[in-house]
Amino acid sequence: MTTLTRVSSPSARRRISKEFWRSLGMWLIFLPLALVVVIPVLYMFSMAFTLEANQLKFPIEWIPNPVTFSNFTKIFVDPQLPIVRWFTNSLIIATVGTGIIVFLSSLSGYAFARLEFPGKNLLFSLLLFSLMIPAAVTLIPAFLLLRDLKLLNTYHAIWWPAAASVTGIFLMRQHFYSIPVELEDAARVDGANRFRIYWQICLPLVRGAMVALFIFAFLGLWNDLFWPLIVLSERAALTLPVGLLVIQQGSYIQRGLAFAGAFIASVPVLVFYAFFQRKIIAGITTAGLAGR
Repeated sequence: MTTLTRVSSPSARRRISKEFWRSLGMWLIFLPLALVVVIPVLYMFSMAFTLEANQLKFPIEWIPNPVTFSNFTKIFVDPQLPIVRWFTNSLIIATVGTGIIVFLSSLSGYAFARLEFPGKNLLFSLLLFSLMIPAAVTLIPAFLLLRDLKLLNTYHAIWWPAAASVTGIFLMRQHFYSIPVELEDAARVDGANRFRIYWQICLPLVRGAMVALFIFAFLGLWNDLFWPLIVLSERAALTLPVGLLVIQQGSYIQRGLAFAGAFIASVPVLVFYAFFQRKIIAGITTAGLAGR
């Protein structure tokens, strides 16, 4: 017994030492990266509750003295800044748009993975090729199309261009490929039609990929600034990110108001992450898996 202990002890010490240095190296790498992300967020939260006269005070007061809600009061009271309307627009656009993206991407991905129709491979290759086309190239044609369809300054101007998510189609196609064909054959023998097989058998098996797509789509629509800035011009139709630009223009060049608006825009995302943290991590992990 003593001999075994003496033999295994140096090996155990080396293993513990290796794990210690690996953990230390990870901390040294990721702690500065975490500070780069966290410090601007803390600064934004601090400035949102700081008086306008103290916004440029140095050194920075991370805990405002005094704490004030005047920045939020000005935003909610000023009729020229319909922050509640902008928040509602962003929430509707992100929620409904995400549902459209997930549904159409899963439907298209299933079709490319399981259905056989003429030109399927060519069409899918064209979709992948479109990923290499810069967004600036399609900007003017998409805008003119929406103008001719009279969809500018509406939710539809955001939803339908975003619904053509080639990345979502590719992600769902790869995961549908990982489902054994025998499951669908058994359901077909039992009398299930194609849509029922897709809805009741295949979709539950790719739930992880759908969660990942939901996360990416929701955050993308919520934080999008460039496209809503182009297709939305009426003040009542603006989204929250575009509204933050309005706060910083004209007579509204006030840092306190800008930080308060950024705080309002950030809170839903942080709450979303707090409640769905495990599903977000599992969804992102699952997104890295593909059938073939």
